[in-house]
Amino acid sequence: MKTAIVNGVTGQDGSYLAELLLDRGYRVVGLTRRSPNAAARALPLRLAERVALMTWAMRDTDAIEQILEDFRPAEFYNCAALSSGAGMYDDAVTIGEINGVAVARILEAIRAVDAGVRFCQASSSEVFGDTLECPQTEATPIAPRSPYGAAKCYADFMIDIYRKRYGLFACSAILFNHESPRRGEGFVTRRIAREAARIRHGHATELQIGNLSAQRDWGHARDYVRAMFLMMQSAQPEDFVISTGKLHSVADFCECAFGHLDLDYREHVREDAQYYRSAEPTPLLGDSTKARRALDWRPMIGFRELVIEMVDAEMRALAAAA
Repeated sequence: MKTAIVNGVTGQDGSYLAELLLDRGYRVVGLTRRSPNAAARALPLRLAERVALMTWAMRDTDAIEQILEDFRPAEFYNCAALSSGAGMYDDAVTIGEINGVAVARILEAIRAVDAGVRFCQASSSEVFGDTLECPQTEATPIAPRSPYGAAKCYADFMIDIYRKRYGLFACSAILFNHESPRRGEGFVTRRIAREAARIRHGHATELQIGNLSAQRDWGHARDYVRAMFLMMQSAQPEDFVISTGKLHSVADFCECAFGHLDLDYREHVREDAQYYRSAEPTPLLGDSTKARRALDWRPMIGFRELVIEMVDAEMRALAAAA
């Protein structure tokens, strides 16, 4: 039985990845900054019962070395990151430590304990930021416009350095926007799904939101963690853009979410400048041709299916709380 460590196991990507690995017969060790008890409460019950939960504060190199010594994993997935959607600009120093420097700590720990451990980083399309090239590929020049994107760039560069200098199997999955019912409440997609359900239930009448014209390449988190798993099974470590290759606007997301509940979003959604991002990037549209050819990966869940799944989950949650 292979052992895999998933850092950030209580988050959207980490929880889906843990499920995928368990289904493939892995023993999964989930790392979290929370206490094990708090982490267990944040996970679906069926998942919490099957994952070994460990606390790691992400600033302690000795602690991560000890975890590697104790569990001897074959694979290490880093899904932990500090972000809350528009909060990509909040607390730049902490974002740099958690999203960037912590990756260097993990790589150094792997090099010190067992250089055979395979490592995959959940990177982000935010590394492209202000690029003029569209769509973006693995060869697109990086130009981050937020502390979040800059920290992810640092992590990606360190992965490349450790791959070349020390021969580690280390790779970055450059993930474009990906959502699910497990998305954090600070993200616009979750807010739209939640408020559409609340309006349908009569608990609210209006949703204030940022730029309705902003466009994103949105996929489903389950598809994207599957790509990370496939990357780790490759013969050689390589970085891959993971995306759908299709752009949708925030207005499209609203129309689909509210329309699923027989509502007209234009009667309930209002743009508010306070929710605008301070620096809206060039449209981030990924070209995942390399992943499709080398990994035989492609997204299986479409945009409309994703939105409906998120809205239905919010409707169930409201019904259960009634």
